[in-house]
Amino acid sequence: MRRTKATLIYKGTKNLRAVQLLLGHSKLESMVRYLGIEVDDALEISE
Repeated sequence: MRRTKATLIYKGTKNLRAVQLLLGHSKLESMVRYLGIEVDDALEISE
C-alpha cells in the first residue's frame, strides 16, 4: 500500500522531493529503487 501510494503521487506530480519527504528516505538512490524508476531519470527530473 505504501509503495502504491508513493508511486501514484510520483506519477501524478513528478515531484521526487515530495515523495522522498513522504516516505522518509534520506537518500535519493533508496527512494528511486523503492519506486522502481531509473536513477538517470530521477536525477533529470529532480533538476
